[in-house]
Amino acid sequence: MVVKKKTAKVEAVVLEEEKLHKLIVSLSIDGGDDGVRQVAQTLQSCLELTEPVQQIQLVKKAGSQLEALNEEQSDGVLLDACLHTLALVYTSLQAKNPLRRAIASALGSAPEWLQEHTVNSLSVCLSECMSSSPSEQYSHVVDTISACLDGFPLGECLPLPFVQMYTKVLSEYLHQNSGLAGRHIAQAQLMQSCLAAVKTSMLVVQRSQDTLSVTLQADQDHCKLEDTLGSLLGCYMHILTDEEFIQSVQSTAGMAVVLLIRSVMGFGDDVASVVTTLLKCSGFDAAPQWLKQKCEGLCTSGRPPGVSLYLCHGALAMLNWKGALPGPQWEQLLLLVPNTLLDLDVSIKESSTAMVVARVLTLWSGAALDCLQGEARLCPPSLQQPLSGGSELQRHLLEHIYSHWEHPLDGVRHQTRSLFRNLLLLHQHTNPSISDPTKDPYITDLTQNLLGLEWHMRGKYGSLGCLVELYGAGYLLDIQPCLSSCLLGLMGDQTLAPYASDLLERLFVSHKAQLASTAGTDAKMEDWMEQWHQTWVTPLLYVLCRARLDQTTYILDYFLPKLLRCSPSSLTHMVQALQDTPPCSTGSRGALGALMTCLRAARAQGVLPSTEEGLWGGLVPLSLFQQALIHKHDQVRMDALGLVCESHRSTEVLTSKEMNLIRHFLLPNLNSQSPGIRQQTVSLMKKFSLVSIFLRNEKNINKYLIVLLPGASFSKCLMSLHLLGLLGQLFTFNTGPDDAFALGEVVTSAHAQNVLYCVASNFLEVKQLASVLLWQLPPSAVGLQVPERMCCILQASLDLSTSNKPFDSVTAAHLLNLLLHQPDLSQALLHCAQKQGLDFQPSSPPVQASEKPILEINTLAVVRFLLCCLQSEVSRAESSLLQAAASFPLYGRAHCITAVLQHLNTESLVDTEQWRCLVSELITVCYRMSDVVSPVVQSSSPEGLIPMDTDSETSAGLQRILQEIQPRDTNDFFTRARELDTHQEDDCTPTQTTHTPSLNTGSEGYRVTAQMVLVCCWRSMKEVAMLLGQLCQSLPLYYTNDDAHTHTGLITEEQVEGVGLYFRQQLLQSRHRGAFELAYVGFVRLTDMLCRSGSQALQQLPARWLSEVLAEVKSSDPASKLCATRRSAGIPFYIQALLSSEPKSSSCSLLKMTMRELIALAMPSADRNTDSSTVPQVHALNILRALYRDTRLGENIIPFVSEGMQAAVLGFTSPVWAVRNSSTLLFSTLITRIFGVKKGKDEHSKKNRMTGREFFTRFPALYPFLLSQLEEAAATVESDSGQVKLHPSLFLLLLVLSRLYPSPMDGSSSPLGLAPFMPFIMRCGRSAVYRTREMAARALVPFVLVTKVPSAVCSLVLELPLQPGPKIQHNHIHGTLLQVCSHAHVNITHCPCYCRSRLCCSLFRQNSCVVTRGAFLDVLVCLCGPKINSEVCTLRQKTLSVLMSSELVTSDTTSAALVPGSTQYLLSLAQVALSASVESPELWDSCELTSQLLEHLLRCQQYEVRELAVEGVLRKLEEEEDKRSRPQWLCETTLSNLTSLALHETHPQCLAKVLQTLCVVSSSGELLWRDGVKTLSQEDTLLHLLTLAQNSAHRFQFFSVSVIQGASAVVCLAQWGALVCSCCSEEQPVEVKLMAAKVLVNCTSTLLTSPHLPLGLFTTMSLWRSLFVLLQDEDQEVRDSASDFISNVPARLLSADVGGVSMCPPAALDSGMELLCGLLALWRQIPAGVLALTEWLLGEDEGNDDEASSLDEEDFLFEKGDLNLWAEPVQWVKLLHRHLSTLTMTSKQTQGPGSAGLEQVHRIHSRAQAKALSSQRALDSLPALPQFSCTMEQARLTLRHQRATLALDVLERLKELAGFACNGTNCS
Repeated sequence: MVVKKKTAKVEAVVLEEEKLHKLIVSLSIDGGDDGVRQVAQTLQSCLELTEPVQQIQLVKKAGSQLEALNEEQSDGVLLDACLHTLALVYTSLQAKNPLRRAIASALGSAPEWLQEHTVNSLSVCLSECMSSSPSEQYSHVVDTISACLDGFPLGECLPLPFVQMYTKVLSEYLHQNSGLAGRHIAQAQLMQSCLAAVKTSMLVVQRSQDTLSVTLQADQDHCKLEDTLGSLLGCYMHILTDEEFIQSVQSTAGMAVVLLIRSVMGFGDDVASVVTTLLKCSGFDAAPQWLKQKCEGLCTSGRPPGVSLYLCHGALAMLNWKGALPGPQWEQLLLLVPNTLLDLDVSIKESSTAMVVARVLTLWSGAALDCLQGEARLCPPSLQQPLSGGSELQRHLLEHIYSHWEHPLDGVRHQTRSLFRNLLLLHQHTNPSISDPTKDPYITDLTQNLLGLEWHMRGKYGSLGCLVELYGAGYLLDIQPCLSSCLLGLMGDQTLAPYASDLLERLFVSHKAQLASTAGTDAKMEDWMEQWHQTWVTPLLYVLCRARLDQTTYILDYFLPKLLRCSPSSLTHMVQALQDTPPCSTGSRGALGALMTCLRAARAQGVLPSTEEGLWGGLVPLSLFQQALIHKHDQVRMDALGLVCESHRSTEVLTSKEMNLIRHFLLPNLNSQSPGIRQQTVSLMKKFSLVSIFLRNEKNINKYLIVLLPGASFSKCLMSLHLLGLLGQLFTFNTGPDDAFALGEVVTSAHAQNVLYCVASNFLEVKQLASVLLWQLPPSAVGLQVPERMCCILQASLDLSTSNKPFDSVTAAHLLNLLLHQPDLSQALLHCAQKQGLDFQPSSPPVQASEKPILEINTLAVVRFLLCCLQSEVSRAESSLLQAAASFPLYGRAHCITAVLQHLNTESLVDTEQWRCLVSELITVCYRMSDVVSPVVQSSSPEGLIPMDTDSETSAGLQRILQEIQPRDTNDFFTRARELDTHQEDDCTPTQTTHTPSLNTGSEGYRVTAQMVLVCCWRSMKEVAMLLGQLCQSLPLYYTNDDAHTHTGLITEEQVEGVGLYFRQQLLQSRHRGAFELAYVGFVRLTDMLCRSGSQALQQLPARWLSEVLAEVKSSDPASKLCATRRSAGIPFYIQALLSSEPKSSSCSLLKMTMRELIALAMPSADRNTDSSTVPQVHALNILRALYRDTRLGENIIPFVSEGMQAAVLGFTSPVWAVRNSSTLLFSTLITRIFGVKKGKDEHSKKNRMTGREFFTRFPALYPFLLSQLEEAAATVESDSGQVKLHPSLFLLLLVLSRLYPSPMDGSSSPLGLAPFMPFIMRCGRSAVYRTREMAARALVPFVLVTKVPSAVCSLVLELPLQPGPKIQHNHIHGTLLQVCSHAHVNITHCPCYCRSRLCCSLFRQNSCVVTRGAFLDVLVCLCGPKINSEVCTLRQKTLSVLMSSELVTSDTTSAALVPGSTQYLLSLAQVALSASVESPELWDSCELTSQLLEHLLRCQQYEVRELAVEGVLRKLEEEEDKRSRPQWLCETTLSNLTSLALHETHPQCLAKVLQTLCVVSSSGELLWRDGVKTLSQEDTLLHLLTLAQNSAHRFQFFSVSVIQGASAVVCLAQWGALVCSCCSEEQPVEVKLMAAKVLVNCTSTLLTSPHLPLGLFTTMSLWRSLFVLLQDEDQEVRDSASDFISNVPARLLSADVGGVSMCPPAALDSGMELLCGLLALWRQIPAGVLALTEWLLGEDEGNDDEASSLDEEDFLFEKGDLNLWAEPVQWVKLLHRHLSTLTMTSKQTQGPGSAGLEQVHRIHSRAQAKALSSQRALDSLPALPQFSCTMEQARLTLRHQRATLALDVLERLKELAGFACNGTNCS
């Protein structure tokens, strides 16, 4: 988007009257040279004018005249007056004024002999300005001095006055900063002013450096200058040490300190010595006395750590490091800086400070390189060793890089990459003799370590990129040849794709250059390009064709364009390779999709032009593009559309073929359910003016206006409105003949009404787009200016504003906004007011008034009218809230008022008095509304305390209940017991029944439910909050500041503060989440306005309110109304809103103060262990959770994560449940905050983990805390008494530690290493709690380096007992085995644990604990993996002997089933049996045991074992390469066991797996079913399976339908077809519909399209109808699965461009109907088929329950039933009618319906006629504009009428056809 640059405001010269008069007089002196006099006259004329543009012209003229002067024409007095005038005006103007720039240009263009006079004049003016300016003008003075220094050589003239001035300015700023507490905006402005002052003072010091040195060496005035410089240095140091200043100011002050020292000390070794002393905080030797005294104040032990950081930055930025260093002190300083920064690294909490450290370290590495890149010389010995690779300094710097390359801030990650590159360069410069990286051990070790890291670590990519940049791609490809495939496999992850693509680009660009260089200039390019293609293009095409679509999306975005830019000629290679690629799996994009992807990227890069003669170079036929545009997969369609739309040149002309392709694409794709696809479609259409060229055609516009008919789906409405809105942006819908781009003639009134009715949609986005489009359509077509129609729409909107359906009020607001620009709206409102009897007199707009006053008058009138209605309704609600909830809920009116005010420019209102009165009334009525509904939302249980009305006698009792409801969960919730009042009178508590109340409301009765009352109350609170927030945020403020200057406005300070107190009350007392969450939204608007208001009193309110609520939280007063349950209700929201108002660029003092107090409250304390301390702790934990979750606080909250984690962990030790519960929630939030939002289904994925070094570097305080807590928890794990002692925090500790993992880059000497945690984690494996042992095993894995796994496993196995004994604890054994099993995936064959494992085999039977036996079997399964050696073979045989003698094989499972853990034990045995029988029997040498073991598994009593066995068999079958033949291991005995299990299995999941397995088996040959020794016939089997599927409540057994779909038992097919049809209905689960779709797709060629019609016409037509139902299903996966049927249709039945192609569901639906009509002709069943299709068209008969359904709709506010948001019944009916019309024409040419068919025609005709008449009567009975008042009913009746009308049309044609047939056969 192109943003127009703001034009600077031109202001005229404004001077004091006396000063202006003096200047004019000085320019009027007679005499002087003619040239000077002309300049004076020009300037005099300039001063007398008031028009700024004319003044600029005269100044430019004066500048030209000055430039023309020569030295002989100099007239001293008059010329000085001219220069003084220009200088004075220049210093008085603001910075961005163009007049100031014109004067600067005029002074700068003066001849050289005038330059000294110019500088003197400016110096005089600046001196006057500096001496006379008040403190409010300091920022202007600083800016003026900065501008003068930039434009003129002023530095040498006024060094002392300038330095004095800046000392004075900075001192004033320091004083002001101490008094701005709470005024964040003013504080932020002061920070910017202070930053500008420090920068300009540095400029002064730099410019006057020589002058300062001379003055300091002189005898006179040097004391005065020293004092001045000392004062300036003191200001700098104050800023450095004051943490209230923002980092940018402090960092600049650090540079200023070093600059001042350099200016005083010069460039020798002394300046480095002084800076080194400052960093070390040691004694000063070489500095002058005055400097020494000042610097000693900075060298205190308690100075903030940031001082050293900013001084390091200053030293690197202000000292010259290029070339040879002046002396040893400089070398010492160069090595001191990184060590100082690395010392700070472990103590940093703020992310912003980490960013500064990273930047300064990179700056240091650049300075070190500058030292070595000077003149050709050897590196100094003192720097040689520290700067080379492998040194201690480099090692520490690499550790810093590894700790920060995953930092959440992009800037930190970027700086670490730059630092890594510079370290490599330093290593090269210090070791110039080693040029080959393969001979450099440091580089080779570094490369191996980097490649060994996990690919989810983003820092790895940048580091490898540096290696590629310095050593070439060939170096890495030699080490890891498959690097390209590995990186392409990572492109499916959105978080890694940018990094992987950048590394890939570096690799293939470097590789291409290396190959070209190696081949030489004489070699042919094709010879070496083939190798390049094999390395980079071939893996890319493989991934594009075969990977899942979601894995290849980002290849197009990030990788493919870069590859084509590098090698455009590779496109031809890609196209040829893809056209030769065979078809791929249905889950991928296939060769066609990959081809579209490559061509799209090529055209976007300008590689592939398009001409009329041949599309895109003629590489691909047109039919392929047409197939891709309606492909089943969304991304393939988007790539094909992008190929048409995207172009390298925006002016590229579209060809007619491309236009036809767009037309082919749009209609089937308008109804896309995916928001991303809709967004991509609109975005692609925007890229060209093609949407305008295409849609400007009248026929095309009509298409997209017609699809907006009632009944269009949400997605289609959205897409059509988007495209039409895009057309309105590019062109206009005007109707004037002069506008060549006007399209208004195309839009009819019916089109405009369809758009208007879209406003009634329940989807907000559709409402908004329709409203915007209505403004663009011709007013004559919309018709809002017609009085009758305007009144009708106005009345509809007013009625909707009182509806008890919440979405109706949104519709009402949109309709009112549409009417605001109509001049006659006031009269229409007056008419409505008279009908309602309201006292309402609107103002009439003046005749011929412009649009702006009409909008203000109409807005005022509408708000006034709604306010009158609302005031009346509030008064009635105060009497009966129930009546209000049922008849006129208050929130609708308030919502409309808010919406109407949002479109008003409140800064330019004319009738301000009326608006002020209106605002006061609005605020008052908001408070009244709140008072009416607050008893409900502030009750202890707002969702359940509102009983139903019973009858009129009890309504008074209900009103008393409403009055008596008060919060019951205040702070005494924990301290006082609650007793029920059993003496309450009976008449005060109404009995809850279901009768309908009948209150005295005139003649009109109503029904009210608890839901209605609750919705009325909380939505009213919501709208009050939104309206008050809107008023405070948008209305100008009326206030008076200390300077007695009054700012006029519409809302006063007192009103704003009152609104704030109202929000405070609601947020702190509301119990209903909806109420306080939305009050929070309004309060955020208020706090945003407070900080940015000009009122000093309002700016300080957030700080005051925050301190008050924190004091109330701390007080723990039982009488407090703060909610202590519901996660503290609105209290966290209140504090969030106050803190979010603080500018992010400020020092965040409020946030720091709040976090310190809350963490202190959240921490448990020995002296605060009473009941009264519980409530503050709960509040603090809940508030902390909300603050850690608030993304707006960003990285500012990170410094407090460590303390929050400690509070959460320690909170688990509290005896109070509420504290533990709040601690749990806080802990969960902190885990997400630290490790990121869960990025996958794997809970322990490394994407949500970090290395221990990174974790403890970012949160160093957690290292000793977690270690001590784990030690304490581990000490309680094992007890000699045998009692379970579960430490409360143990689970949390293990959960945190399991998220860490060691990096291969970690050194053994790391101070933050993970090794100290290992003994305690191992000890936790002895816990008596099973879950704790599991967690300990999982937590141990990341703490053991891969190289240390064998020794760790050995140490664990050595702890196992050699023989059973009385002191042996099985918990200890089990925990140890779990820890061994967690590491046994690593190759440890050379570990002594093998002998121990074999030894334990002999003890297996002596162990009575089935849990430990099962765990031991799991270890054995891991050890008996795919390895082949004698030890493993022996172990397998031992294990097999254990298995054969176990309960699983001996069938003695009865006793085992009675023992806890026996099921897990049997599953472990089953896993061994599966491994030996199915998975790898050849390794176990047990092929002859396969059948026996499977039989035992399938006959086991435990269903878990049977299910595991069947899963193993199914998995093995699916892995078989030859699907056509049955595998040898699947013998008849096993098949008999499977079929028998299918007939008798009772567990649903197990039965589903068995049937799925048999389905796979039956696909490879005929399956013989046996039940023991009995063989079943095919018919009996099929009947049994059908009965099973029909009667089972678990529809997953629908696999049985798949088993019989190809059977020949005709007797079952009708029953089978009925079952399939029943499984396609809308109410079925998605899994059932997916299986039904799979069955229908598989039987398409054999049953649905068979020329023999094996199922008969009725069943076949039913199956086709079921298929069409699935193609219109709500679930996209079901639709896509059903659309695959088109691929199985025989090619002879389809056209050449459709056969075998996957289609999107809309296109498949159309093609399917066309195919069915063709099949009816093939079957010679056209008459019967036409009648069947006409029955489809007419639809099912509906019951006479319209009245009941309407009543139910009133009762349930949000129950809308099963809505299919994708299906479009109207479009389906039209599609049916179109194909039926074509089919009847075919029937006319072949045969008539016959006599029997004619009877059926008459019968259907009667039904259709009756339905048409009844639906028309129902439509006529609806109120005016039913599209708004009863949308659902009107849409239902319209569809019903349309069905009947179209069916009658078809039947009339059939009657004509019958008459034609009779006449043709003389049947009369």
